[in-house]
Amino acid sequence: MLRTIRAHVDHQAGLCPDATYLIAPETGRRMSFGELQAASRRLAAWLRSEGIRPGAKVALLMPNGYQTCRLFIGTMYGGYCVTPLNLLAQPAQLAYVLEHSDAEIVFVAPDQVGRLQQAAAGLAKAPRMVLCDVNAGEFLPPVEAAVMPDSPDEEDAALMMYTSGTTGKPKGVVLSQRAVISGGAFVSAVHELGPADRVMAVLPLYHINAQVVTATSPLIHGGSLVLPNRFSASNFWQTAIAQGCTWINVVPTMIAYLLNGPDLAELGLDASTIRFCRSASAPLPPAQHLAFERKFGIGIIETMGLTETAAPCFSNPLAPEQRKVGSPGPAFGNEAKIIDSAGRRLPAGQVGEILVRGANVMSCYYKDPAETARTLEPDGWLHTGDLGYMDADGFVFVTGRIKELIIKGGENIAPREIDEALLRHPALLEAAAVGIPDDNYGQEILACVVLKPDRTCSEAELRKYCEGELGIYKTPRHFRFVQELPKGPSGKVQRLKLLELVAATTQSESP
Repeated sequence: MLRTIRAHVDHQAGLCPDATYLIAPETGRRMSFGELQAASRRLAAWLRSEGIRPGAKVALLMPNGYQTCRLFIGTMYGGYCVTPLNLLAQPAQLAYVLEHSDAEIVFVAPDQVGRLQQAAAGLAKAPRMVLCDVNAGEFLPPVEAAVMPDSPDEEDAALMMYTSGTTGKPKGVVLSQRAVISGGAFVSAVHELGPADRVMAVLPLYHINAQVVTATSPLIHGGSLVLPNRFSASNFWQTAIAQGCTWINVVPTMIAYLLNGPDLAELGLDASTIRFCRSASAPLPPAQHLAFERKFGIGIIETMGLTETAAPCFSNPLAPEQRKVGSPGPAFGNEAKIIDSAGRRLPAGQVGEILVRGANVMSCYYKDPAETARTLEPDGWLHTGDLGYMDADGFVFVTGRIKELIIKGGENIAPREIDEALLRHPALLEAAAVGIPDDNYGQEILACVVLKPDRTCSEAELRKYCEGELGIYKTPRHFRFVQELPKGPSGKVQRLKLLELVAATTQSESP
């Protein structure tokens, strides 16, 4: 089995050099596997000629685009460790990541230069900055082929991603060449993808889902991706169908926005070539799952993964009759178990922490051995921090995050249960519940909700609705109507930041 990015790029370039790997719909520019190989070799040789040694960290501060994808794959091809930077990060967060990662060079889009300069201003050793247009073609000078670095080993670091850091400083997740390839191979196998398959790739390339699911998996199965500069609900279907996509990869937030738009008949479009929709990165409420399938006639395969597992670790089967709504599926390509607080494996149906083990699991947290030891067992089991249970068929059902549990009067309440009830209300576009301090119960429930553009609803109406759906005890004590929910790069709601949002709005409303 081929276990490095270079091995797979070279294999596809030798097998089908003219086959399309990437399409940039805004410019119409296409990249073949042969062109990807040539660009990757040129980048690797140029980095080596500039004194950047293999294994060094190479950062990207760029939105999606033709050149972004070339740099992402090409860096790993050369045996360097690519470190994509979150475009949503504040300068202070960027400064921390740049310093902590030991990045030696940063490829940056023109509109990000000011932010990068601000972030790097206070660093003792700022990385070198290379300006790069995301939609450009070749921009590096030719270099002697003899400068080309040696092939990386499968255990060499290929990708370092920083977690969102909602409860402290971000952690650098180090993924080996083998882990990245294993994640891509998982996607190719579980969805039975082949050279004829093309994915609509709208997630940002600074998120693990986009990096592994849409950019890496085509290197395994020989397929291709359509990579717009950004997600747009208004032209999503037109682009996907016009470019011949056979599957789409989205997150629940995107599903919510697509549901709020016109259906395919209203658009005059035929999406019969799209085999399935893949949903990941956050739990998909069953009500939205079923509504999407009814509205668009495209089945959803719900999956689950972590940055620490190179994206996927659970997936529903390809066959519709074998899927289970509300579950990200059974483990595939790795193994999983549910344990109690004492570390004992739990039987089917009992809730505990979800652990995963496999070739896709991270090597470590960069420069953080203590956190690595807490998260990664000596025998390879990774603590996900997610709570859930496994049914008799091996399907996992996620009930929440350990750190996000609401403990009201000694009873554990999963925020997701409240979210899903609220999202069944016809006036709500998004909803998220969180625990807040309470003198009587220890914690009470606060729900932040986003209304659909054309709908209205009062707090009294929501409370009455929740009492019917959840009972009085689990009905939120407080509701807060907001314009948007705080989210990470994948669209996952960052619950612990809801408290900051509520505090800020409460302060602004004070006389």
